[in-house]
Amino acid sequence: MTRIVTYVEMTDRSQLVPGAAVPGMALVTADRDLALIAELMARIGAPYQWRSARRSPQEWEEWFAEHPDRTCCLLTVADEPVGVVCYDLRAGGDVEIRTFGLLPEFTGRGLGGHALTLAIRRGWELVPGVRRVWLHTSSADNPNALPNYHRRGFDTFKTEEDDG
Repeated sequence: MTRIVTYVEMTDRSQLVPGAAVPGMALVTADRDLALIAELMARIGAPYQWRSARRSPQEWEEWFAEHPDRTCCLLTVADEPVGVVCYDLRAGGDVEIRTFGLLPEFTGRGLGGHALTLAIRRGWELVPGVRRVWLHTSSADNPNALPNYHRRGFDTFKTEEDDG
């Protein structure tokens, strides 16, 4: 099945349009806790057939090793994990939000706008000199993902077809 992959970017932190605040929601660095991140990403990705839903422990180790500066954070509400954000630092001051997602039992509850706001803010703060925060999504992801990205101020810079 052909998917449409959409790449979005924010080239200035002033483009961020914050989502409605969610009391008790926080973004907490996960200290590369491989087991926890792997479990949460598998649960987040399962409904959308993400590769993370079927990686072996060895593949998880390789995933972390491919970008030694990869940073993962937990989205929490009242200290309960509700989602994950992972970032890759790229050349030229680019920060890619490699993974962003909420656990299935927390989607549709009005958390996504604020969760993405926290993720974007952290992306701009990861290292000095960030020039761009970007990510990609596909038509196979949650149907609310792309509209949320656009509402938060991301602009589409590329689309492509992917046969999965």
